[in-house]
Amino acid sequence: MKKTVSDGGPVIIKKYANRRLYNTETSSYITLDHLAAMTREGRDFKVVDAKSDDDITHNVLTQIIMEEESRGQTMLPVSFLRQLISLYGDSMQAMVPGYLEASMDSFRRNQEQFKSAVEGAFANSPFANTPFAEIAKRNMAMFEAATSAFKAGAANDSTATSAPAAEGSEGEMRALRAELARLQEKVDKLAK
Repeated sequence: MKKTVSDGGPVIIKKYANRRLYNTETSSYITLDHLAAMTREGRDFKVVDAKSDDDITHNVLTQIIMEEESRGQTMLPVSFLRQLISLYGDSMQAMVPGYLEASMDSFRRNQEQFKSAVEGAFANSPFANTPFAEIAKRNMAMFEAATSAFKAGAANDSTATSAPAAEGSEGEMRALRAELARLQEKVDKLAK
């Protein structure tokens, strides 16, 4: 649920001709980084042109994405961008926004279901106090880092970014694969 100003609506951000952004809630000038942080926090805001009062939220959010992508923290694959561009002017263009929004909602729901399934499976697992459990915790940390990067639109450098080197024996790896297969079955059941 998006947080609003006293449940009275979104925070109004005014954009002036000099590109400055003014937060009417805090009576202060802010940057695109501030708006990105507000988005990550779930704060609802509306950006309006200070002179014309036109809603320019879409343009500003697109600008935030472009800035994040230009910082080397790319999330949008080139093939996806090409496909998206090719849909402009196409007869299917009107359907794309709804489809993308539904896809993102589904991704978030699946992410939460997967996280719950993994946590539940390992809580009562016979592997709970084994090296396998430690590997599973690291894998969950990596999964959470990847999903937070998706949510935040930025890579999370403070958490593990690569799988640990083969730490255990090959038997532990087989056990890990078997447990992950069982978890995948649970996730598939939850998704139905």
